[in-house]
Amino acid sequence: MAGNWKMNLSLNEAEDLLAGIKEAQADLDTVDVLVAPPFTTLHLARTMLAGTGILIAAQNLHWEQKGAFTGEISPLMLKEAGCSHVILGHSERRTYFFETNEVVNRKAEAAINVGLTPILCIGETLQQREEGGAFDVIQTQLDESLRTRCRNGSLPETFILAYEPVWAIGTGKTATPEQAQEVHLFIRRWLDKTFGPDTAKGIRILYGGSVKLENSKELMAQPDIDGALIGGASLKADSFLSIIRFYMG
Repeated sequence: MAGNWKMNLSLNEAEDLLAGIKEAQADLDTVDVLVAPPFTTLHLARTMLAGTGILIAAQNLHWEQKGAFTGEISPLMLKEAGCSHVILGHSERRTYFFETNEVVNRKAEAAINVGLTPILCIGETLQQREEGGAFDVIQTQLDESLRTRCRNGSLPETFILAYEPVWAIGTGKTATPEQAQEVHLFIRRWLDKTFGPDTAKGIRILYGGSVKLENSKELMAQPDIDGALIGGASLKADSFLSIIRFYMG
């Protein structure tokens, strides 16, 4: 269960949120919990969550380890900051910052090469879904965003995929459990075909897109949905923890 904070929360607000999550940590031992704060909050998260088992992800990285890339951050810097995971290919990165599948592929390789676990996001727009092209879009994103892995024929079993229909991110709309399961099963079958049954079974596929308490239980009950990438609802300890506990119960 992963919380993507996006570009939100001051240090004081982040401290309050982390304290609330940390206080409940002992009750969450059957679920992997992850937070993805802004870069400026990573050190605070590392300090406050030390020894809890709660994982820390960054929201982006550059594919080079160092160099003249003003404003960017490298995989090694994220490792030093205490990250174990990194979100890549989020639709907001693809849309607002024009990240292509090839850029995502390079970033995924850079992350894997230093021991970071990518959480790679894929998903279709409303227009693509309404035109019947959702599965073609998903397959292209998988084929091209993991081009190097596909060529090598191997994918680390710690790797995480996140299906986030673009039309459901921050809109209040959510894919029905049946719609989400249909896409997750498609992704699972793609993994099987591309990397084999063991990898397909081992890879976790998260659902993201306006996940909240009211819809989480039904979504998480689907056989191919292994967790959630939660946006706005992860910014308050009560709502984030309620979703996790509801899922566990």
